[in-house]
Amino acid sequence: LRRAKSEVALDLPPKTEEDVLCIMEGGQQQLYLQELERIQKVLLDVGNEDSLRRNSFIILQGLMRLRQICCHPGLVSPAAMKEESAKLSALFYLLDQLRDEGHKVLVFSQFVSMLNIIQERLVAEDRPHVILTGQTRDRQQVIDTFQSSKDPMVFLLSLKAGGSGLNLTSASYVVLYDPWWNPAVENQAIDRTHRIGQTRSV
Repeated sequence: LRRAKSEVALDLPPKTEEDVLCIMEGGQQQLYLQELERIQKVLLDVGNEDSLRRNSFIILQGLMRLRQICCHPGLVSPAAMKEESAKLSALFYLLDQLRDEGHKVLVFSQFVSMLNIIQERLVAEDRPHVILTGQTRDRQQVIDTFQSSKDPMVFLLSLKAGGSGLNLTSASYVVLYDPWWNPAVENQAIDRTHRIGQTRSV
């Protein structure tokens, strides 16, 4: 038997979820369509289960590349690092608004390389932030820095390193930069801030 969080934490503030859709343009769209066409050709050549098994890695790799291109073209092609990313533009538009309103924000991604791209822009724009990935040595210091800060701050987290076991109730917004195949993992990430001790809507 188990109890839902809503039954235990009766005073927990409401949680609102919103999907933000982005339209790819320019080099990002072109790169995506090229990769999509390549994968479609592989799929058209799959005539039976044996052929599917032989090509399964190529198909999965192609799906991963499509997801990465949606995040930022530079994840699959270093030459495309300067290309525009619709998601990155949408993220910083949101971060601008939340900074003006004084909010702290958690930003999750499954790709550490994507977090590094976001971090580079945060550094360039002199925005206060911290980052937590599998390579982070002093996790607690990073967490304490974020929790104790009185200023609007961005916390970049990899989904694996920061998806569970953290209490980050000083944040009231969570951004899942790239959707994960398992909704339960996404809910765990959101629950880093939507948990007992939270006093604001998330």
